[in-house]
Amino acid sequence: MHLFVFGYGYSASHFVDSLDKSEVTIEGVTVRSTDKALSLAAHGLKPLVFDGEHPGEGIAGALYRATHLIISAPPGHEAPAGAHVGGANARAGDPVLRWYFDEIAHGSPNLEWIGYLSTVGVYGDHDGAWVDEETPPEPVSKRSKARIEAENAWVELGKTRGVPVAILRLSGIYGPGRNSFVSLKNGTAKRLVKPGQVFNRIHVDDIAGALSLLADKRLGGIFNVTDDEPAPPQDVVLHAAELVGTEPPGETDFAVADLSPMARSFYGENKRVSNAKLKEAGYSFRYPTYREGLAGLTGDFKAG
Repeated sequence: MHLFVFGYGYSASHFVDSLDKSEVTIEGVTVRSTDKALSLAAHGLKPLVFDGEHPGEGIAGALYRATHLIISAPPGHEAPAGAHVGGANARAGDPVLRWYFDEIAHGSPNLEWIGYLSTVGVYGDHDGAWVDEETPPEPVSKRSKARIEAENAWVELGKTRGVPVAILRLSGIYGPGRNSFVSLKNGTAKRLVKPGQVFNRIHVDDIAGALSLLADKRLGGIFNVTDDEPAPPQDVVLHAAELVGTEPPGETDFAVADLSPMARSFYGENKRVSNAKLKEAGYSFRYPTYREGLAGLTGDFKAG
């Protein structure tokens, strides 16, 4: 496998760290700043600067060598004047498609598989009902609408190029450094109560595992990458507090909570997301619920 990654963020970096470097060649990863690139280069990676507003030096050559491509860069950019968007409006909002559609769709002779990291937010609100990959998307927020447009554009690119495109729809991501123990430790944890509200979650290690499976098998299609147990968010915080023997925050009625517009918008979508298709593809979850996931992260509360 010769891998190239657009958007070396939390999920993508954990995936790269999980790979056997004796069997996988990392052709490059993109970051948004020179400082970040210098930091990664010191650790043996091949970082390339790509801010989404301009093409990045060295990226076209890396794409030529890549067999596997992962896109973890979000849509939402406005196309600058003169940008080539290939005649498709959806490409304008996706920075990778905007600048590298031709290189990927008509070049990259070794390309075998594309993975696009999306979100279960594209399903919208289903009042707590179960959804799966056959459920028609009904995105509510602007960011989720941009995601579904980007998904569709990547699928069309795959058809043009003749390679499978896996769309990974991720639930709320947690893992080392990003979990309830961190918020309990720094005093920002909340137990917001909205009757009937549930969320699915996914441990970052299971995102890496799902990517490995889909990339190795070169599987295309839509896959929900999510845990087995959608649960009320206040229950997760309570469980984390019990694991480390600390006093949990008191419950707060969601209706009167002081939240940012974005935080409040997440509670406007209530659904239970099925992962059956990913299991049928052969994936076995390392952390099937938040209980197993949190059990391995208690060090984040005790660190420092």
